Amino acid sequence: MIFLLLFYTFFKIGLFGFGGGYAMLSLIQGEVVTRYGWLTTSQFTDIVAISQMTPGPIGINSATYVGYTALVNAGYSPAVGILGSLMATVAVVLPSFILMLTVTKLIIKYRDTEIVETMFSLLRPAIVGLIAAAALLLMTRENFSAPEVNPWQFYISVYLFVMAFIGTWYFKINPIRMIVLAGIAGLLLY
Repeated sequence: MIFLLLFYTFFKIGLFGFGGGYAMLSLIQGEVVTRYGWLTTSQFTDIVAISQMTPGPIGINSATYVGYTALVNAGYSPAVGILGSLMATVAVVLPSFILMLTVTKLIIKYRDTEIVETMFSLLRPAIVGLIAAAALLLMTRENFSAPEVNPWQFYISVYLFVMAFIGTWYFKINPIRMIVLAGIAGLLLY
C-alpha cells in the first residue's frame, strides 16, 4: 500500500509543484512529514541539506532520498528502499515528462500555423532579454573586478567577454567550445 501511496504522492507533487524544486520542498514536507509521517522533521531537514549538496534539481533529489528513507522507516530493507527512491523519482518527473511530450507533439503538428509562428516570434525577443539579463547580473565586481581594484583582472575579463561574444556571434563558434576556450584562456591569463 505504501508503494502506491508513495507514487501517488510524488506524482501529485510533480503535477502541482510549480516554481521549481524549492517550491516543491514545502509540498514534500507537508505530505511526507505532516500528512503521512513517513519522516521526522529532522530527517526531512537532513534530506534537504543533502539534496542541496548533490548535483541535480533539489526537488528531484529530495524525492529520491525521501522515497528511500520512507520505505526504510516503514521497515523495508535498504534494497526495497532503493526501489522506493526510484519510484518517487519517476513519479515526481512523470507529469513534466508527459506535459513536455504533449506540448512537443502539438508544436510539431501545428508549427506551420500562423498562431504558433506568431507565438514563437513573440517569445524570441523575450528569451534574448532573459539571457541578456542573466549576463548582466553576472557582470559584477566579484566576477569582473574593477579597474581601480585589479586592473589586470578587469581588462582580461572584459576582453574574454568581448572575444566570446564575437566568437559565438560573428564566427559562429559552438558555445560549448567557446566556454572551454574562454576557460582555458582565463586560466592561462590569470
